[in-house]
Amino acid sequence: MRVLVVGGGGREHALCWALAASPLLTKLFCAPGNAGIAEVAECVAIGAEDIPGLVAFAKDHAIDLVVVGPEAPLTLGLADACAAAGLKCFGPSAAAARLEGSKTFTKEVADAAGAPTAAWARFTDAAAARAYIRAKDAPIVVKADGLAAGKGVVVAATIAEAEAAISDIMEDRVHGAAGASVVIEECLVGEEISFFALCDGITALPLGAAQDHKRMGDGDTGPNTGGMGAYSPPPIFTEALQEDVMARIIRPVLAEMARRGAPFKGVLFAGLMITADGPKLIEFNVRFGDPECQVLMLRLKSDLLPALLAACDGELARFDLRWEALHAMVVVMAAQGYPGSYAKGSEIRGLEAAGQVSGVQVFHAGTARREDGALIATGGRVLGIAATGKTLREARDAAYTAVDQLDWPGGFCRRDIGWRALN
Repeated sequence: MRVLVVGGGGREHALCWALAASPLLTKLFCAPGNAGIAEVAECVAIGAEDIPGLVAFAKDHAIDLVVVGPEAPLTLGLADACAAAGLKCFGPSAAAARLEGSKTFTKEVADAAGAPTAAWARFTDAAAARAYIRAKDAPIVVKADGLAAGKGVVVAATIAEAEAAISDIMEDRVHGAAGASVVIEECLVGEEISFFALCDGITALPLGAAQDHKRMGDGDTGPNTGGMGAYSPPPIFTEALQEDVMARIIRPVLAEMARRGAPFKGVLFAGLMITADGPKLIEFNVRFGDPECQVLMLRLKSDLLPALLAACDGELARFDLRWEALHAMVVVMAAQGYPGSYAKGSEIRGLEAAGQVSGVQVFHAGTARREDGALIATGGRVLGIAATGKTLREARDAAYTAVDQLDWPGGFCRRDIGWRALN
């Protein structure tokens, strides 16, 4: 098979790495890719949001399957454009991708499906939003309604913080059009889990769980980021809890989406809070998480390619997945200054030594090769140093041993990934 992966981050490197191992694969492309992806796939200079360019390339190069990494091309209708051109695409239609594109839509679907979620209200008027916050009191959660690259959520500990979030999102438009309206939610208390399900429109298959670390600093301090590391499986997420989530959240939402004429095909990523009252839905994403994808791919024993095809073809009812009896962890190396402004172009050395640590796989997120061949940082999140082990501690030790092989003064990482489980 000839496969095109869309995107150029750590998630896409992990997908390309897994797909490259498939005996079904004859040729792998990635658009636009990065320096690490270039080692396992042919990178193509087409942006992830260039829908006409991607479709034209897929047609011209007889692509058998398009695999979409990021959410933006999905909300822009890449899967629909592929379908119109007779191309097979792994990822939901634009109508189904509204589960990530609109927080309001997600809440309405969850309520209609009877899926447990936080109490909520939507506002288009900043004054009304502030009045609601004062009536409900803090802590409280403020979310930009639209896509904000994983940064549009403020968990406010005080009323002042919540009102400042309203100013930033609705008035200063720090997230652009995504902040035209906000969803304000009760603050759920518990442990946060990322859960993934492979969906074919009717059937859902569990695809594993991970725990992400969103805050920039150790001890979950500092600003929210796109994710500073993850591990899998989280010990709190038992088989019984997984079945509860499938029965009360995933399957009812899948049925509700089909009822609405927007069947969901692809990866449904449920952000969950495991509360004293059981699991509750925080939000949906419509693609693999980043960096969670890295640890899931390291643990997946089955061939990824036929699994993606089964989801596209509505055949998951006759499909199963096998997993390695291993723990996995990924530590994200980010550029100094991230998630704020950061410098690009700093050189990274020591990657070969890092990759030689037993059990380690290095995934590239924001890298490129200079003309002289040197590896340079081009993004905020730059590398994912991932490792497996028989225990989580073993995986953690391997990952940080590899981190310490790097010579990159321009980068930093958290030193406590997995702390909840390890403590």
